Amino acid sequence: MLKQLLCVTIASLALTSTSFLCARQNQPTADTATGSYVGTADGWTGQVPPKPKTPAPAAPKHDVFGIWDPGGGGIQALGPAAMPEDGKPEHRPPYTAAGLSALNLTKPSNGVRSVLPGDTNDPVVACNPQGVPREDLYELRTTQILQTPASVMVLYEYGRVWRVIWTDGREFPKNPAPRWFGYSIGKWEDDYTFVVQTCCMNDETWIDRAGRPHSPDLRVEERFHRADANTLELTVIINDPVMYTKPWVALDKLPFKLQSGHFDVPEMLCSPAELAEYNKFIGNPASGKDDK
Repeated sequence: MLKQLLCVTIASLALTSTSFLCARQNQPTADTATGSYVGTADGWTGQVPPKPKTPAPAAPKHDVFGIWDPGGGGIQALGPAAMPEDGKPEHRPPYTAAGLSALNLTKPSNGVRSVLPGDTNDPVVACNPQGVPREDLYELRTTQILQTPASVMVLYEYGRVWRVIWTDGREFPKNPAPRWFGYSIGKWEDDYTFVVQTCCMNDETWIDRAGRPHSPDLRVEERFHRADANTLELTVIINDPVMYTKPWVALDKLPFKLQSGHFDVPEMLCSPAELAEYNKFIGNPASGKDDK
């Protein structure tokens, strides 16, 4: 029995694909009258925090600290919010010939190129880390940001992973070994905009759920803009001259809402044991395969 640990979005269900096998039961909820996002339930109490009743004050300067919730807009089951894999020409990234060749090797289980669950080669389905930029572009859930004099640390609910963005003035390392989450350095562009550059991701990750590829030359720019005291906006720009003819925007000012400092972020972990159960009863049968 999967114990209700298969976290699947409505969009994923419509496409007969799975999202992630995870220990997470408190999903974003919606106002049944309007369909609008209300909030994510606190992992400790199971209750959705109330909305603020007063206008947000001005944003503090040089400050992205807090627990931030992007709501349902962070799930992005069809690919990143600003560039989903929905078949529309305006949502097709500007591939190079090499990019198209690499794209044809990926087999996503969502989007217009979707395959059956047991036929996907999505690395995340095997419980591999999402890496950068995909951690921003798929199942982006409640996120906690901490600041120190030398760094900004981002703690993600999905996968229960964290990364360090260095702010101590260092440059990128020389000849670095590729990493799942690369190497990140950040600077304040102005009082309310924190800009992060990340390089040197390994070649075992996809850019997004739709299977967009990247090369070792990938550079990712993240722009965290503090719109007011209660709102943080995230923009993600992809720059990979091997795979794409020009930079493209994957996420455009996705809004996060500040939560109470007492908000308990739920777990959302990939479980190899649950993955095996999923494949036994859902993934392989859905692809016409047999475990015998």
